[in-house]
Amino acid sequence: MEWVLAEVLLAQSRDPRVLLGALCRGDASAERVETLRFLLQRLEDKEERRGDADAYPGALLQEAAREAAVGYLVPLLRGPDPESPPLRRRVLRAAAGALRSCVHLAGDPQWVAALAEETLHDLLAVRPECREGAPQDASCGPEGPGGEAALEVLVAVGPCLRPREDGALLKRVVQAALALALGEADAGPAEETAALAAGRLLPTLGRCGEVALRAVWEGLRATSARPRASTPGAGPSPVGRQLLVLSALAEKLLPEPGAGRVPRGPETGLDVRRCWYFWRTVQAGLAQAEDALTRKRALHVLQRAVEVSAELGADCTSGPREGNDPSLFWWYEKEKDELLKFWENYILIMETLEGNQIHVIKPVLPKLNNLFDCAVSEEKGVWLFHPSWHMCIYKRMFESENKILTKEGVTHFLELYETRVLPFSPEFSEFIIGPLMDALSESSLYSRSPGQLMGSGSPLGLKLQTFLVTYVSLLPEEVKNGFLLNFIQKMTSRHWCAVPILFLSKALANVPRCKALGVEGLLALRDVLQCTMITHQILLRGAAQCYLLQTAMNLVDVEKVSFSDVSTFLMSLRQDESLGRGTSLWTELCDWLRVNESCFRQSSNCSSIGLHETSSLNAYVKNLVQEYIKSPAWERENSFMPDWFEAKLVAMMVLLAVDVEEMRNQYSEKRRIQNVLRIFLDPLLDALMKFGTNAYIPLLKTDRCLQLLLTLLHTCLLKGSSTQDDEVFTLLQNFVVSTTESISEFILRRLTMNELSSVSDLDRCHLYLMVLTELINVNLKIGWKRGNPIWRVISPLKNASIRHLQETSTGQEPALGRQIQKVVSMAALAMVCEAIDQKPELQLDSLDAGPMERFLSSLQLNQTLQKPHTEEQSSFFEESSSSQGWGKIVAQYVHDQWVCLSFLLKKYHTLIPTTESEILEPFLPAVQMPRKTLQSALEALTILPSDQVLPVFQCMRILVPKLLTSCESLCMESFDMAWKIISSLSNTQLIFWSNLKAFVQFVFDNKVLTIAAKIKGQAYFKIKEIMYKIIEMSAIKTGVFNTLINYCCQSWIVSASNVSQGSLSSAKNYSELVLEACIFGTVFRRDQRLIQDVQTFIENLGHQCAANIVIENTEREDHYVRICAVKFLCLLDGSNMSHKLFMEDLAIKLLGKDELVSKSRTRYYVNSLQHRVKNRIWQTLLVLFPKFDQNFLSGIIDKIFQAAFINNQASIKYFIEWIIILILHKFPQFLPKFWDCFSYGEEKFKTSICTFLSVLSHLDIIIQDIPEMKLTLKQALIVVLQWCFSHNFSIRLYALLALKKIWSMCKTLYVEEFDALTSVIESSLNQVENMHGAGNAKKNWQRIQEHFFFATFHPLKDYCLETIFYILPRLSGLIEDEWIAIDKFARFTDIPFDAGYQWYLSQTQLCELKPGDWSQQDIGSNSGEADNQSEWTDVQKKINPWKNNVPDLELELEFQDRAAKLGKSVGRLIVVGSLIDKPTNLGGLCRTCEIFGASVLVVGSLHCINDKQFQHLSVSAEQWLPLVEVKPSQLIDYLQQKKAEGYTIIGVEQTAKSLDLTQYCFPEKSLLLLGNEREGIPANLIQQLDVCVEIPQRGIIRSLNVHVSGALLIWEYTRQQLLKH
Repeated sequence: MEWVLAEVLLAQSRDPRVLLGALCRGDASAERVETLRFLLQRLEDKEERRGDADAYPGALLQEAAREAAVGYLVPLLRGPDPESPPLRRRVLRAAAGALRSCVHLAGDPQWVAALAEETLHDLLAVRPECREGAPQDASCGPEGPGGEAALEVLVAVGPCLRPREDGALLKRVVQAALALALGEADAGPAEETAALAAGRLLPTLGRCGEVALRAVWEGLRATSARPRASTPGAGPSPVGRQLLVLSALAEKLLPEPGAGRVPRGPETGLDVRRCWYFWRTVQAGLAQAEDALTRKRALHVLQRAVEVSAELGADCTSGPREGNDPSLFWWYEKEKDELLKFWENYILIMETLEGNQIHVIKPVLPKLNNLFDCAVSEEKGVWLFHPSWHMCIYKRMFESENKILTKEGVTHFLELYETRVLPFSPEFSEFIIGPLMDALSESSLYSRSPGQLMGSGSPLGLKLQTFLVTYVSLLPEEVKNGFLLNFIQKMTSRHWCAVPILFLSKALANVPRCKALGVEGLLALRDVLQCTMITHQILLRGAAQCYLLQTAMNLVDVEKVSFSDVSTFLMSLRQDESLGRGTSLWTELCDWLRVNESCFRQSSNCSSIGLHETSSLNAYVKNLVQEYIKSPAWERENSFMPDWFEAKLVAMMVLLAVDVEEMRNQYSEKRRIQNVLRIFLDPLLDALMKFGTNAYIPLLKTDRCLQLLLTLLHTCLLKGSSTQDDEVFTLLQNFVVSTTESISEFILRRLTMNELSSVSDLDRCHLYLMVLTELINVNLKIGWKRGNPIWRVISPLKNASIRHLQETSTGQEPALGRQIQKVVSMAALAMVCEAIDQKPELQLDSLDAGPMERFLSSLQLNQTLQKPHTEEQSSFFEESSSSQGWGKIVAQYVHDQWVCLSFLLKKYHTLIPTTESEILEPFLPAVQMPRKTLQSALEALTILPSDQVLPVFQCMRILVPKLLTSCESLCMESFDMAWKIISSLSNTQLIFWSNLKAFVQFVFDNKVLTIAAKIKGQAYFKIKEIMYKIIEMSAIKTGVFNTLINYCCQSWIVSASNVSQGSLSSAKNYSELVLEACIFGTVFRRDQRLIQDVQTFIENLGHQCAANIVIENTEREDHYVRICAVKFLCLLDGSNMSHKLFMEDLAIKLLGKDELVSKSRTRYYVNSLQHRVKNRIWQTLLVLFPKFDQNFLSGIIDKIFQAAFINNQASIKYFIEWIIILILHKFPQFLPKFWDCFSYGEEKFKTSICTFLSVLSHLDIIIQDIPEMKLTLKQALIVVLQWCFSHNFSIRLYALLALKKIWSMCKTLYVEEFDALTSVIESSLNQVENMHGAGNAKKNWQRIQEHFFFATFHPLKDYCLETIFYILPRLSGLIEDEWIAIDKFARFTDIPFDAGYQWYLSQTQLCELKPGDWSQQDIGSNSGEADNQSEWTDVQKKINPWKNNVPDLELELEFQDRAAKLGKSVGRLIVVGSLIDKPTNLGGLCRTCEIFGASVLVVGSLHCINDKQFQHLSVSAEQWLPLVEVKPSQLIDYLQQKKAEGYTIIGVEQTAKSLDLTQYCFPEKSLLLLGNEREGIPANLIQQLDVCVEIPQRGIIRSLNVHVSGALLIWEYTRQQLLKH
């Protein structure tokens, strides 16, 4: 159509100036400019065929073309932007096309160069970033109109620039275009401009020859050499921009095969294959995780380079080589087939990874093994292909958003050395330390494999360990040290989660011993240790520390480190989590020090604590102690207390040295150890002995001595075993006793003589009191004597403290020293009270109230301390930041008051009255006026911080039972206030658990529960409310419910054993607590389950991991809640009436809960919360069953049968069947009720009748104690025979199994009445047994007979806790979370075992069965075999949609803008979906259009692309396909416009004149109009159609889905175009 219009216009005039001048006048509409372009292109064609008779004279044509360009087109391109962006772009493209024709027609190189120079100047003005070093001007940034116009002009004139004459200009244009293409602009107009520069301008300039190409190539290399800061969210990466240019110029930069297959050499052309930068850029693009477009461009460039190499047939090598690694790329013609196979597999793998679908990728992974086979020469032990290519594949997998793919990639990488030995490559090592370790930081990778037992360890963790051990063993010695150091330093570069750091540390700990690390490595390990401290999981944190210490012992070169370095490193370990004395790790460390003692580096420098080292450990420790005890010259008397770090370091090294000495002299005499310890501690003991007599010992020295003494006593305690046989601890205690008198006199003087007068002295007070407490403990252990020095200290300390506290104020503001002395005195009194409370031997007075008791009872509670004088505040606040603020000081003071009061209330609890009116003149007011004291306690809770409320809770525990009857509202207020404090705490805080325990002890005290249940007042319901709140809290704070149920069960057991028959009556009122405990357990998130898994794995290591010994097992797992409840129920006595009533009430509530759960959701999934709760209910009922009598069972038997009618999961079904069998065996009187269950209509139970038929299969157990078995057998036979004819296959199967067992019993007993049935029954059973064929019927019959419940399970012999809680859940397919191993019952010692302990363990073969012994095995077996194949014969392969050449410059209008950007081929098909409403249809249609290369998709609104449903179906196709918005109301105008452009408008609709799709031939320029989902194409639009096409159909339904219809026509169009071309 365009050519016809051009011919008509040309026929109108013989003078081109007149014709072109006419078109160049008037408004610059798109239609006018496009007409001008058509005309000029036609003139250009005629000019090329100068022989035409109608050709214009050359001079006239040149003049006309130049006038049109200079006078109209160039001003138009440079003019303002009056149009909307789409229309403006259309005008620009048309004007640029016309200008290109003008340039060709004008034939004036100088004018072309001048125009290019002028346009380049304009471009640099509009886009300053094109000038190197110029800042970008926001006003003329990417959104400015001039940039795109200037580019269009350069696209037009660029091909006409002369390489030789215009070489300099050409280079500058190339540089400007390259700057635009590589610019770091955000997505939007600037990105489109960059794509235009790369996709149109640079390929155009490339036609100018080698000058332009070399300028492009040099510019790319220079850009890569410059460092570039990356800005988050700054659009495409530099690599992405570079690959945009490379993909656009691939055909120019790669050599062209010439005649005789001789390639262009460097001197005759450019060959980027020989440059390492080219391949590094391609590799960087292949591994880009976030940019799919960049990856596809890189893959396209790689594929073209391989194809070109194959076509050239000449050898090629890229340089330079790096070390022993081969070139990044090489090609030898004699190895062409092997090379093609390698690269074909490589490209296939990379293309497949784009799909991100594991089921597609997994079959391709064996080809990755083939790549390694091809890439390594085992004979020569070298890489044939550069290993970086393989690393690109792994990096792509590691950084995938699909975590399953990431895990598959990491696993595959870690398995590399299992079957092959790869040559060393620095790139390989760098990859391990970089991308691999980044990938290993993802916790989810360490989850168990399906079917793997809990606690068996992470498969990936084991593979990591094997890989690291193997890899390090194979490393050359000269690089091993550097690799290990970098590996450890990489571990310090991020905050790791608990699980990854644990398995990385474990892998390092297993690396074979080698001298790899020096001081730098030890420091790096210390930094890693600090990384582990941020995790909340204490056991995992401790285990990681153990492994890191083992790593240090294995890898440190002792000749490069000193004892000082080692001791500083050891201080990074937490002794309460890992390095505890007495553990295997401590012993291993001692042995390491012993073996290497003489090898450690002798330091000439002073260590961290200022000593000169020697090589001997003993000499080092001796000097360490001496230097520690010395008082520094710079000490001030009022200086702050020293840090504890040095004391802990010295104490640890002393004990290590002593234990090393003991290990060295195992068979020598005891005196040797005593002498060594004495030598070490002599400076300390000498100093301590002078404390009582020398008043001028420097204060700092006394502090350090006492810190060391205290730390020695704490560190010396053996972990996990008794200290009675520990010789070192005994010796240390004896040394301490010898200094007791001196130390105690010193402490007494310091605490009572006003020597503590500053805020920092409160830390010293705390130190003194801790030392005094330890002295009391030591003296008690070795034997308490009346003349002991402690006796002479406690009484004066107590009296002096009371005297200081009784001093009255003078009315003035108190001095700081006086207030500090009061705080010190109250703390001392609190210590004395705590010591007497815990050790009655210290009780100096009789039980009669002495001066201290009377003083404490009269103390004004919650009395705060006034701030000191204002003139003293400046010095007070100038003290170090470690000092406490005044508020904390006051809080400690109040806390100590309540510690004293708690002691008083415990001592005189019998004197506390229930009402205060009984005593008129109390001599112990705080004790005898409990209401007032409890009110003070409530006040204390409001002013004390949460870490100081523990003694208040302890006082409440004593007061509340006394006041609950008379002051219920006050007690409830105390409950609420205390709960508010508990609920505000986090369970990661150390104070949480002690506070929670104290709270539970006073709210759920047995006396409180009894009184509250008795009066049934508001307190009773408040306690239950708190109970449910605690249970609710347990869902997010694991272990909270454990504290509650443990305490209640223990208190009920004690009361039950000490009181009479009504002992458990109070517990009956709180049976909901036990009920909730029996069914307790949350469904953990995947990450929580992983933590539990790994913790179980560490626990299973036992003594091998020192953390298990050092860290106390808190038993806070959810399992222990149920274990506690079950063990409590096992202890109850069925003959005790209160126990019996409690259990019966619990059983009724359990059945009610089961019914409630069943009604709440009729269908529930396996391992769902509903399934688990029901499972736990029936487990508990099985535990309770032996305690039930016939009368009680007669009341609940119907409910049990009713539960069997429900469609239950397998595990619940087995439990119900089991309990019915036990009931019928113990009480055959219920058999009639059981037979009645078979008389219901079939609709009632459907397949649940199988439950009752399963019970019948165990009829031999049921009737073994019945005297008259024949009647029961007869009834059973009658019942089961009728179900053998059920239409349901499963029912028939269960019925036949029951029939087989019953008939076997009949034959054994020989029942004459059944003779008539013998032939029928036996022939039926024989037919089943001898079933022919291999169908499912025969398999299922064999399977059900082998099923554990019928073949192995014995309802009586297997009746034990192990079967109920572990074996049956395991065999019935329950998730491992629900398996409770019997050793957990044994480990839980808070509740003792009952007398019948033997019934805990299974004695039969059932415990040896595995689920696989009977479960269905044939499902998925084929797929399993396929997975094990070395390589699949065929795999899914996604096509590469890239076109082999660059985008055509003649692609028209706005549809090709995005095609230029994307670099892919497009057709001339327009698909119009403006009438479609549903986003799903539009999304699917978008994907179809993109795949088949439609030029554009027209939609009613571009907002649809943001719809989630659209995106789900389009899978990002909208990013690759040009989309245009045309609203339904604008369709008529749009269709008419397209008709004018030569498009045939085709409607997809069934009409009277529609054509059959199979008979229709599509024109190249076709427009498909699709109708609305319901209404099709409206009548007014049908009139605009050139043709209607319908799809032939054979079915009854009238029409196809609109997306399906569109897809069929789009494919038919594509198929016909493919055939044409």
